[in-house]
Amino acid sequence: MKKDFFKYQAQTSTHPLAMEVSRAKGSYIYDTEGKAHLDFVAGVSACSLGHCHPKVVKAIQEQTETYMHVMVYGEYAQAPAVEYSKLLTSFLPENLQTTYLVNSGTEAVEGALKLARRATGRSQLIAAKTAYHGNTMGSLSVLGVEERKSAFRPLIPDVSFITFNQEEELNKITDKTAAVILETIQGGAGFILPQNDYLKKVRTRCNETGALLILDEIQPGFGRTGKLFAFENYGISPDILVIGKGMASGLPVGAFVASHKLMTYLQHGPKMGHITTFGGNPVIAAASLATLKYITETNLIDDSLYKEKLFRNELKHPLIKEIRGKGLMLALIFEKPEIADHVILTCANKGLILFWLLFEPRALRISPPLTISESEIKKGCGMILEVLKEYEQYLVN
Repeated sequence: MKKDFFKYQAQTSTHPLAMEVSRAKGSYIYDTEGKAHLDFVAGVSACSLGHCHPKVVKAIQEQTETYMHVMVYGEYAQAPAVEYSKLLTSFLPENLQTTYLVNSGTEAVEGALKLARRATGRSQLIAAKTAYHGNTMGSLSVLGVEERKSAFRPLIPDVSFITFNQEEELNKITDKTAAVILETIQGGAGFILPQNDYLKKVRTRCNETGALLILDEIQPGFGRTGKLFAFENYGISPDILVIGKGMASGLPVGAFVASHKLMTYLQHGPKMGHITTFGGNPVIAAASLATLKYITETNLIDDSLYKEKLFRNELKHPLIKEIRGKGLMLALIFEKPEIADHVILTCANKGLILFWLLFEPRALRISPPLTISESEIKKGCGMILEVLKEYEQYLVN
């Protein structure tokens, strides 16, 4: 299978990990040789409830036996999508009441950017340096690392960048700005938390200028930071909320959420301002509904903070310079990138799945399923410490 993988599937890098997967269950992925791999990544924050959670599998099975795709998004009332949107709204501020369901996080960003320009009649977009919002052309335009996008220029025009957590740059937001788009917690940059009421200050500046605030919760959303959405930790509400990844516990999905008034701008001038064939797919909506119900009806959200403390207590080693992030969105920061590379690749051979971050080469990602157990956390942390001790001995010798 590995040979065919390299021959017939397009690759995203020259050296993919290429594990041959046979099945996955709970916190483990099993390769074709039967070896169990403890998953500390959850498909890059996507598998909120672990792999093949019975509630999600049951919802998918029942929906596939009822109906699957029947019509493009927005024409027919389909119970899974309607019920999901209604339930989601019950957990959000009053100004976030209408959901547009799409196929991925990057499409959700595209829809949010289009909505902001349409609603304000302005063109300027402001994003953060070292931001990541996806890889389609609009999302790429607000990505904050030039080397990742220079090969694809020209991108969409009138995009400016500010430095995350630098409030003195907020005067770049003016009455010509359609929207400011920020990750609530910067992901690819190294799990950077907002500091000193930064998001409140951005919110105030947007209010002063009439710019819309778009918050990208694709990574930190759905209980990963001790709240259903990370912005709840910072006492603000965006005008447009972008979600995805952990939303359906392993199926491809995204959405953007705004007020009903804002969303009406996509109905006219032009009609069908955003359209999508498979957005709101009933099978995926059923998985999203099952995921949201389970997260909000259990203690998983509160447990994410307890599990964060457990990780921090277990992962104490001189080579770990810092642990960034919040809840189950954590990054170990080492002095040199080669240490992160060594730990990730060595742990992969030992049966622990870790991963990199896009723009911080010294970082090692830890974003396990919310359902990971205390014993699994201790087991995986023990493997990391074992590898670090071996690395220390190698340096001495």
